[in-house]
Amino acid sequence: MRLFLLSGAVRHDPAIDDWMRRQDEALAAMARKWFEVIRGCGEDVRELMHDGQPTACVGDAAFAYVGAYREHVNVGFFQGAELIDPCGLLEGTGKSMRHVKLRPEGEIDATALRLLIREAYADVKARQSGERR
Repeated sequence: MRLFLLSGAVRHDPAIDDWMRRQDEALAAMARKWFEVIRGCGEDVRELMHDGQPTACVGDAAFAYVGAYREHVNVGFFQGAELIDPCGLLEGTGKSMRHVKLRPEGEIDATALRLLIREAYADVKARQSGERR
């Protein structure tokens, strides 16, 4: 599967902070928490707003995003269909993208979600270097 490439990503995009401030407080707290985990994957993580959602890249290759909706937050993965998901957190039926849906009143296996985020990051890095995982 081909990488999803975006141009213009930077180390820290202030537009993402603005986006977070405009969200419902409970949803923003979830989105901020998980985007910080995404940001923390490595020194080479870059970010930008794409399609109205905070998006993280390694170089110009997108690997994850957060999106806030009316009653939930999605943590999404551009190559999610190929991620190993032993806990079954991923949702979606598209050709490549998958997401984890988070609700303020719901519980999530935080360890499993952190592992998915790390896997998505490692997967994109491997694809960029020509390695198949």
